Amino acid sequence: MKNYSIFDIIGPIMIGPSSSHTAGAARLAKVASVIAGGKIKKVDFYLHGSFAKTYKGHGTDKALVAGILGMEPWDDRLKTSFEIAKEKNIELNFHEVDLGDVHPNTVKFAITKENGNTSSITGSSIGGGNIIIFNVDGQEVDFKGDYPTLITKHKDIPGIVSKITTLLYNENINIGTIKLYRNSRGLEATMALETDEILSQPIVDKIKAIPEIISIKIINPIKEGEV
Repeated sequence: MKNYSIFDIIGPIMIGPSSSHTAGAARLAKVASVIAGGKIKKVDFYLHGSFAKTYKGHGTDKALVAGILGMEPWDDRLKTSFEIAKEKNIELNFHEVDLGDVHPNTVKFAITKENGNTSSITGSSIGGGNIIIFNVDGQEVDFKGDYPTLITKHKDIPGIVSKITTLLYNENINIGTIKLYRNSRGLEATMALETDEILSQPIVDKIKAIPEIISIKIINPIKEGEV
């Protein structure tokens, strides 16, 4: 299990009694919904550790549903997230599980979309409303969503990363961090790339146009107070 410093536990603006169990939960779920993409039909929440033991009493369940609906931790509608999800005909299921040697505030999202496709995203609420995503569709990743993040799935061949970073250089976009992951050599790879600026749609379209790109996701953080 990873260690986290005191700098990871500064409290955010939020609705609810606990930054880890409400603010962090809402942010985890919102990022998961963005990664999944598309219109959501059903979500299975697999809750681990402290999340599993206290999710009803701390409002973690309401916060998770709110995040799936795209709400921020300070959104007043968080309190009625179940009702809103019901209006949208989204099926919700909660499961208490043991996910192994991970942070006690961890949840795995199994998201089913209306087109029948499914996505699996696992992450932890690490304190103060901060989060970390460490698995997407069975692929290990590592990002927090604090900065605009580009996630690509691409063919694992030479030159793809260079094409993307050169494109960003030409657009004067500064890269904060870049991490690469793959399960098997020469098949598919995943990249999580954080930037200092939000990527505009024209830049996103240029990245999509790279022939070796299989899919991309863009996660843009929303600062407290924005709507």
